[in-house]
Amino acid sequence: MTSSEAAKTVSNPHQAGPPLWLLAELTYRCPLQCPYCSNPLDFASTEQELTTDEWVSVLRQGRAMGAAQLGFSGGEPLVRQDLPDLIAEARHLGYYSNLITSGLGLSEAKVNAFRDAGLDHIQVSFQASDPELNNAVAGSRKAFDQKLAMARAVKEAGYPMVLNFVIHRHNIHQMNDIMALCERLGADYVELATCQYYGWAFKNREGLMPSRAQLEKAEAEVQAYRQQLAVSGSAMKLIFVTPDYYEERPKACMNGWGSLFLTVAPDGTALPCHSAKLLPIDFPSVREMELKTIWYDSPGFNHYRGDSWMPEPCRSCDEKGKDFGGCRCQAYLLTGNAVNADPVCSKSSHHDRILAARRAADHATAGIDELTYRNADNSRLFFRG
Repeated sequence: MTSSEAAKTVSNPHQAGPPLWLLAELTYRCPLQCPYCSNPLDFASTEQELTTDEWVSVLRQGRAMGAAQLGFSGGEPLVRQDLPDLIAEARHLGYYSNLITSGLGLSEAKVNAFRDAGLDHIQVSFQASDPELNNAVAGSRKAFDQKLAMARAVKEAGYPMVLNFVIHRHNIHQMNDIMALCERLGADYVELATCQYYGWAFKNREGLMPSRAQLEKAEAEVQAYRQQLAVSGSAMKLIFVTPDYYEERPKACMNGWGSLFLTVAPDGTALPCHSAKLLPIDFPSVREMELKTIWYDSPGFNHYRGDSWMPEPCRSCDEKGKDFGGCRCQAYLLTGNAVNADPVCSKSSHHDRILAARRAADHATAGIDELTYRNADNSRLFFRG
């Protein structure tokens, strides 16, 4: 059977709708070594990245299925020399496209070239509000100054300035300084994303997780700053993402497994979320199967659709239509079995593991230099090819 014939035989057993958001993880290579990176711990062993033609095929297939929003991510997507070509193809296909970048490797010329090629949106990430901590976390002595320059270049090119800070116990005390920096830069949107624990972040959880007191103080500071912005008439929007570990109910991870989001990893593996590669599930590659067949008919994407897979307490819970049992990756990391209820939920028999993590965070003493940073082989990977 040819791939085109296979695509026509899609059965869609769970009556899934089309993917609306396509995340193209172009590479795991990156100039930074952040200890909270969500990429796989064994990213260095990833097979050969998709070629330009293969990525173009993925973009075309995704758009034909109905995907409207496209994210270029990594690693650091600027590593890919074909990024301008992929941006132009995305514009031609009619995507709303977003570049998620550290800012390293970016320049004013590239910002303008991306704009001319049709890129709609650029998000620049920071590690802290001051150079010393920012560069220590990033593992780069020049990171902070480069990020500042590129944030300004993005704004000058006519893009909205969208900044992202991953918040953890070593920078959460800087919340007011972070927001003030963003306001000085003229940011339009600021995502204060409290660390979520996957990949390298899970490995470093004890050294990254803020205490409840730190979290409550930060939330109060964000709310107070919002009020100041409203009084001053500033249009800057602050988005504060609370860590799962301090919730009593799990989030509706990715709006439900295989519901809206489709991720393609650098080697072509198609995933329902960027962390799903850690699960003991055989996910297909776009090199082996049409994207439409993968989305609708592959066992991997149908694994946790619907609710027939749910054990108790999820199966009889009246909230299962809201949270879909929570995060499968989190359940697997914390219990060893992805079928279990997300331990974040207070109804889970494994909720004690979340409570233990909270208690540990209240007494954690590890310094920034005691974290395990993303592999030292990172630099070699960044410059290879």
